[in-house]
Amino acid sequence: MLLVTGATGPVGREVAALLAAAGPVRILARNPGRVTVRGPGVEVVAGEYADRGSLDRALKGVSGVFLVTNSPAEPDDERVAGAARAAGVGRLVKLSMMAVEEPGADDFITRRQRGNEQAIRESGVPWTFVRARTFMSNTLSWAPGIRSAGVVRALYGDSPVACVDPRDVAAVAVAALTGTGHEGRAYPVSGPEAITARDRTARLSEVLGRPLRYEELPLEQAREALFAKYPAPVAQAFVESAERQRAGAKAAVVPTVRELTGSPARTFRTWAADHADAFAADPPASG
Repeated sequence: MLLVTGATGPVGREVAALLAAAGPVRILARNPGRVTVRGPGVEVVAGEYADRGSLDRALKGVSGVFLVTNSPAEPDDERVAGAARAAGVGRLVKLSMMAVEEPGADDFITRRQRGNEQAIRESGVPWTFVRARTFMSNTLSWAPGIRSAGVVRALYGDSPVACVDPRDVAAVAVAALTGTGHEGRAYPVSGPEAITARDRTARLSEVLGRPLRYEELPLEQAREALFAKYPAPVAQAFVESAERQRAGAKAAVVPTVRELTGSPARTFRTWAADHADAFAADPPASG
C-alpha cells in the first residue's frame, strides 16, 4: 500500500490517480470531501500532519509515502518523517523545489524547504526528493482576466522559466515511488523549454483562437497584491523569486522527465490545450 498526501493539489492529485490506476492507494486528506480521485482501490483517510494519531492510522501497513507540505511555519516534514520511521515505511518521496539546489536562492520559502529536506535526511527513512520548477498550472491565476477581458497582467513578462506540467512531476514521483535505485537521490524536474509570460500569453491566444493582450504589471502593484494576500515573509519570498527569474535563474532545462518516465516533458502549448476550458471567454451579460 502506498500513501499519498496533498491529493487535492495539482501534483498530489495526479500521483494518486496514477497509483490508483495500477493498484490500491491510500490518501490522507484534511478534507476528504475535496478528494476527486476515487475508485474501488482508493482509501481516503481523514487527518492532518499535526495529529499524530491520524498520521499513525494513515501510515499503518504503508510501504511508501508521497509527501507534499505547504506550510512555511509548521514542522510538517519532520512530523511525517518521524511517524513514517516509527511505522517502518520503506520509502518517502518528497515534493520539493529546484531552488533548493541553487546557491543564489535564499528567500524564506527556499530556506524552509532546505530545512525540510534536511529533517527528512536525518529521520532515517529512505528518501527521494522531486525538485520541481514552477508549475504550468500557476497560469490558471490568469484565467479571470483572460475570460473577462482577454488580458494577462503579470510581473516581468520577458523573464524566462522552464515551467513544468504537474502531470510530469507526478510521473517522476511515481517512478521514484514504485521503481528501484532512487533512494538518496534528488531529481530536478523542469519543462522542455524556457518560456516567458509574453510567450505563454501568445500560446494561449493560439490555443483559444482569440487575441489576448499582455500588460506588464508594475513591481509596486505586484508587491501590494502579494502582501495583501500572503504573510509578509511569504510575499517577500515571491518577490525575490521573481527577481531571480528575471535574472535567468529559472531558465535551465533538465532531462529528468524523459530519463525517469521514458516520455518527453509536455510543452506549455500542450498544457494550455488540455486546460483551454478554464480560459474560455465569459458569456456576455444579459439584459
